[in-house]
Amino acid sequence: MKRTARLALLVLAAGSLVGGAVVAVPAATAAPDAVVEPDLDPFYRPAPGFEAARPGTVLKKRDVTAAGLPALQLQVRSSDAKDRPVTVVSTLIVPPTPYPGQRPLLSYQPATDSLGDQCNPSYTLRTGTEKEAPLLGMGLAKGWAVVVTDYQGPRDAYGAGRMEGHAVLDGIRGAISVPEAGLAKAKIGVWGYSGGALASGWAAELQPTYAPELRIAGVAAGGTPADLALAAKTMDGGPFSGLGLGAVNGLMREYPELETLLNDAGRALRADMDDMCVGELATSYPFRKLTEFTTSADPLNEPVGREVLALNRMGAQAPTAPVYLYHSKFDELIPWTAGDTVRREWCAKGTKVTFHTDYLSEHNVLAVTGAPAAVAYLSARFFGLPITGAC
Repeated sequence: MKRTARLALLVLAAGSLVGGAVVAVPAATAAPDAVVEPDLDPFYRPAPGFEAARPGTVLKKRDVTAAGLPALQLQVRSSDAKDRPVTVVSTLIVPPTPYPGQRPLLSYQPATDSLGDQCNPSYTLRTGTEKEAPLLGMGLAKGWAVVVTDYQGPRDAYGAGRMEGHAVLDGIRGAISVPEAGLAKAKIGVWGYSGGALASGWAAELQPTYAPELRIAGVAAGGTPADLALAAKTMDGGPFSGLGLGAVNGLMREYPELETLLNDAGRALRADMDDMCVGELATSYPFRKLTEFTTSADPLNEPVGREVLALNRMGAQAPTAPVYLYHSKFDELIPWTAGDTVRREWCAKGTKVTFHTDYLSEHNVLAVTGAPAAVAYLSARFFGLPITGAC
């Protein structure tokens, strides 16, 4: 079974794990052909003069239906991996039911892990094809507002953590600045799994310096690819090598200097993968080695490779928000040591990290079975409860 199809079935089963809470996301959504694809939709074109706006500024907004609910879509000014101005699109859903007191805001990052505009949540939430809609629905069921940002940026830079962290933070900035949402004083939670944890973890790391004004109450990240070099070595030559090759492709979109390592086969691979979504990447190029597509026998250890991977390795900066990390001991895609290492590094720098090792799952299964604990952790942070079991 394809990885994404399997994950979709597991996510749909999440309702049984949380007492049916995901019913907040109705099944009825727009037909895919009723929503204009992003590359043809003028809303995605950067607003004139966006470069002069401050990060987080809302440049455009429109009413849409997302995950079967009324929503706002925002075009927001952000920064790419090299701090150059870009725009991203965020989808903000505020549940129609009243909330006692100030409604919290959850920034949810699905595992986009893709190279095409049509794979982003601003599109898939509208067409009913977002496989993680039931997971973000767990937040909606609690009455939380939820913002979902196309965090890979305008170049669909899968794997580029700094781009992703900036986009998440600016998506939050945009959401709390919209007057009609009533979120100006909201406590903020950040959550993602796998590729979504990459974006969430980088948002946590970059927030103290990039967006210090944000009131982030807590971060939950599962199956976190904190060390891309380790993930690449694990996937290389294995059944899901296409995901690793896709991430290399995505990194090249933010760091074109990596292109110097490609051979003719590598250039052909880039063209073939140009707009693949995660399902295609997961099932394409199985059991292939990165060295088949490069001029180097050890591309990760070339100076340019080491530099880019070091820039995109978590752990150098300490999040000020408390963090809940959960990881399968037997994760076949993102080794458990990636999560444990970043835990130790963040703890040493003063971050309050709660770390859960799961012994009963693998990567995809924990995306669902680990979700209730992640929601419970964020709920406790919104209520201001004491943190227990953290470093």
